[in-house]
Amino acid sequence: MSQYFQIHPENPQLRLIKQAVDIIHKGGVIVYPTDSSYALGCHIGDKSAVTRLRRIRQIDEKHNLTLVCRDLSEIATYAKISNTDYRLLKSLTPGPYTFILPATSEVPRRLMHPKRRHIGLRVVDHPVVNALLDELRQPLISCTLVMPGEDLPVTDAEDIRSQLEKQVDLIIDGGHCGIEPTTVIRLTDGVPDVRRHGKGKDHGL
Repeated sequence: MSQYFQIHPENPQLRLIKQAVDIIHKGGVIVYPTDSSYALGCHIGDKSAVTRLRRIRQIDEKHNLTLVCRDLSEIATYAKISNTDYRLLKSLTPGPYTFILPATSEVPRRLMHPKRRHIGLRVVDHPVVNALLDELRQPLISCTLVMPGEDLPVTDAEDIRSQLEKQVDLIIDGGHCGIEPTTVIRLTDGVPDVRRHGKGKDHGL
């Protein structure tokens, strides 16, 4: 049975944030709010937690997972970023965007597409996420919480609880945070390529 924390979306309670991070460190899979929709997350170094996350979403190893980072400097640890790419990322982050970039050797191979050394990265504009990452002090492996067979993310924490309370370790109720997924921009060939139109404006890319 999962734990259920109601965390204020603008002023997160540090006591609950610390408990949430402890659950992540112990191999937990969590549900948490972002600036686009609810998401699943787990520790970057925990192979079994990543496997559970993929099982919940019913996605295989070809589905790109995302590293949710604190800032651009942390992104640079895990992705190869050109000067042009950096300027684009700086103009669009934090915000509801996922960037597909060439991965560095810091990214565990199991997190990437088996044939392409690419990784999705995000810098989220949400106080709960910022507090989690500040306490965790490393990125969170993540994917949008879209239930198998559905097209849109689950948006109500109580609905999430009724569906997933036996599959995840923690559900963070941060209120309604939308049903529109991120805009996905691939930056692997030198030219920005919008692969999915979502909440983030593409600014004519």
